[in-house]
Amino acid sequence: MNENLMMIWQKCLQFMRDNLNAAEDNSDLKKLEKSFDLLFDKVQPISLVENNLTLMVPSDFYKEYIEDNYLSLLSAALKKNIGKGVKLWYSVMENKPSGLEKPVTMNMKGKSVPTPKVQETMPQGFSGNIVNPFVVPGIKKVNIDSNLKADFSFDNYVEGESNKFASTVAKSIAKRPGATAFNPLFLYGGYGVGKTHLGQAVGLEVKNQFPDKVVLYLSSEKFIQQFISAAKAHKQTEFANFYQMVDVLIIDDIQFLSGKSATQDSFFHIFDYLHQNGKQIILTSDKAPVDIMDIQDRIVSRFKWGLSAEIKSPDLETRKKIIEDKLSRDGIVLTDDMLDFLAAEAKTNVRELIGVINSVIAYSTIYKSDLSLELLKETINKIAANQKKIINIPYIQEIVCDYFGIKREQLLSKTRKREIALPRQLAMYFAKEFTNATFTKIGEEMGGKDHSTVMYACETIKDVSKIDKEVKKYVKELTERIKS
Repeated sequence: MNENLMMIWQKCLQFMRDNLNAAEDNSDLKKLEKSFDLLFDKVQPISLVENNLTLMVPSDFYKEYIEDNYLSLLSAALKKNIGKGVKLWYSVMENKPSGLEKPVTMNMKGKSVPTPKVQETMPQGFSGNIVNPFVVPGIKKVNIDSNLKADFSFDNYVEGESNKFASTVAKSIAKRPGATAFNPLFLYGGYGVGKTHLGQAVGLEVKNQFPDKVVLYLSSEKFIQQFISAAKAHKQTEFANFYQMVDVLIIDDIQFLSGKSATQDSFFHIFDYLHQNGKQIILTSDKAPVDIMDIQDRIVSRFKWGLSAEIKSPDLETRKKIIEDKLSRDGIVLTDDMLDFLAAEAKTNVRELIGVINSVIAYSTIYKSDLSLELLKETINKIAANQKKIINIPYIQEIVCDYFGIKREQLLSKTRKREIALPRQLAMYFAKEFTNATFTKIGEEMGGKDHSTVMYACETIKDVSKIDKEVKKYVKELTERIKS
């Protein structure tokens, strides 16, 4: 270790120790000093390059505890002994993979020392090779593809009572990404209500207004896959470095991070870095932050830092506006009674509505028929007949897994963790309610459970849903999804 750096660090520690808040008596002060020494004994400076100081800490706990409890004191010590404008970084020790001689570290930005909003270069200690997880190996790609669809613009987004608040906030963010109080923006609502469209609309507008900003949209499944690949290749640091370059990060279906602790850890550090550096984060989910199961409390807490906006299923008037907007772009005009009929038929979500509209357009084009109310009714009836839903146990399992953001393997496992056990009991309950399967058959389909286990699950859900508001809500919403 550089002797000069060690000397500077010792001076910083002495300054902090001398300025600890004095207690009323010496015994209390000694306890304070002992706690301080125990903490910073595990912290080592590893580099100081161009006012970038990197500290090695044993775990996330040390990093968070230092910044939560010694924020002002550490800043003052660095300013006194190094000078103004010091940028603080942490290198956090991770578990060492077998076969490696050196410890693996996760580098991350600190928040304790004021820094410029835009950090163009990485300090020494970071990997010089920032890996773009979207690049196919062997193919160089300088620019990052934002993965945005041109159709998902604000111009094509129809406002109504169900989404007006969320839409207004999104437009405000697009004008000043990362500079409003709405960071992160957490959009939640049922399937197909326009969450993805609105999130991407922000990204498209930012790219139009600020061409130099890096905007990235991806699903949580893609994020998880990339992290797993990076972890297998021992490139977690490069993975994090790539995402730290993004100015506007839009992640769809964030609820699928549920139960994935390692990915959650990485997401947490990326989130903190982006947020601290004034970058915009937009997340979508099918449920509110507090309703996502098996997500770290510290992540749920950060979801609440900005604004959570619910997007509900569109009402009749909004559905009519969507139909008119969609058809007018295809040069098709409907009478009021035809609009009323179509809007009344598609009650659940926007995606279903667009599907009906496309079917009507296709039918009219193929048969070269003028649109009429009778033709609409005939077409809708044919669609309904061809799409008659078969509700069976695998289908119920799929709905329940999607709702809670868990895998089917978890649902069928033997774990008794509440975040899995409750969805499993609900799946058994709905299997009995919606199918003719026996308790024994349901048990077989649910991972080889005994028929008595299924009986107990069904009775439990019936009883608990009468007194527990949360379970009652689950039963209501899942019933709607299974039937829709």
